[in-house]
Amino acid sequence: MPAVLDATAAKQAALFENLRGLGSVLIAYSGGADSAYLAWAAHQVLGDRAIAITADSASIPESHKRDAEEFARTHGFRHEYIATNEFDNPDYVKNGPDRCFHCKDELFAQLAEESVKRGVANVIYGVNQDDLGDYRPGQNAAKLHQVKAPLVEASLTKAEIRELSKAAGLATWDRPASACLSSRIPYGTPVTIQNVKTVERGEEEIRALGFRQFRVRFHGDLVRIEIAPEELQRALDPAMAKAFTAIFKPLGFHYVTLDLEGYRQGSLNAVLGIKAAS
Repeated sequence: MPAVLDATAAKQAALFENLRGLGSVLIAYSGGADSAYLAWAAHQVLGDRAIAITADSASIPESHKRDAEEFARTHGFRHEYIATNEFDNPDYVKNGPDRCFHCKDELFAQLAEESVKRGVANVIYGVNQDDLGDYRPGQNAAKLHQVKAPLVEASLTKAEIRELSKAAGLATWDRPASACLSSRIPYGTPVTIQNVKTVERGEEEIRALGFRQFRVRFHGDLVRIEIAPEELQRALDPAMAKAFTAIFKPLGFHYVTLDLEGYRQGSLNAVLGIKAAS
């Protein structure tokens, strides 16, 4: 086995050993590549003592929930939902740079209560080694609630998680990066159920056109569409411009724009001089 692959396999072995030592876990499970791999790994080691829990929130696209359910069924691990109420928190709705903290604070507080009720020893989540260099206020919420990060403890990077997921036959190995719908709303613009659902409808329509990696950025009466650079040429076709207009005008946008820089993580954080996954 090549040295690089051998080192990655060793990290997975360390992850499994760490999870075994935890005894029982609730996993904050979004269905993305990282949390899906973590849920799969926990199930391999702990069986039914590992329970994946997804936030039932308006900020999570319904398509992501369906994907999370399908992955859980395919791999036979326990999966449940828990209602979160971040939209009832004025500090979340006002959408400051710390919005993600308030979202994760709500989720992890709920999971902490569930762990006590169920007699589960630990709450874990899927932050990876690469995430430590990003602006992610949610990590502060995890520390506040003593949520463990087994992927970080195993020093697993995003690329290694994808590599191990592919080797294990997990369909999530090449799933595009994803984030909650509230991350599409610029800081300072209130986050409401109405505007995140508008974004969700737009993104579902773009997905139906066959695009794989993209974001719909909400700027009041203007929508800014980011398409991955490798797909941007197709998006620039005049016929596609008409398709985008036909999608977004009925959703209430007066102006429909295509961002010529293409999709990039954290584009809304440019005003802060920092980066973050979104």
